[in-house]
Amino acid sequence: MGFKLEVVTPDRAFFSDEVDMVILRGIDGDFAVLKDRAPFITPLSIGQIRIKKDNKEMVAAMSGGYVSVTKEKTTVVTDSAEWPEEIDVERAEEAKKRAEKRLNGNKEGIDLLRAELAFRRAANRLEVAKKYKD
Repeated sequence: MGFKLEVVTPDRAFFSDEVDMVILRGIDGDFAVLKDRAPFITPLSIGQIRIKKDNKEMVAAMSGGYVSVTKEKTTVVTDSAEWPEEIDVERAEEAKKRAEKRLNGNKEGIDLLRAELAFRRAANRLEVAKKYKD
């Protein structure tokens, strides 16, 4: 028996089930949460959430947030999470191109951090969609 994992966004309860392991992207790199892990809270970066259950892996694109691990459950709170089949590849490609244009163009009046984050979110969504879509 694993542990309870909940992934929530402002729009929906994205995932809720018993799992064996979840791998997340923290600000210092990837880490895994297993059953009986010591409690902690940490911020998350843009990346993938990899959920392992019954020798199967589910992967989703995630836009950062934070994770809270307690004895009872692990909760991921994120601005957005998408399964590969939910990702609109064309829209993500357009967002990536817009962000690249802002980053490579005239920097005057551009919020570089915002452009960089938009680029990273779009690139992450495209990676998940292309690598994991059936």
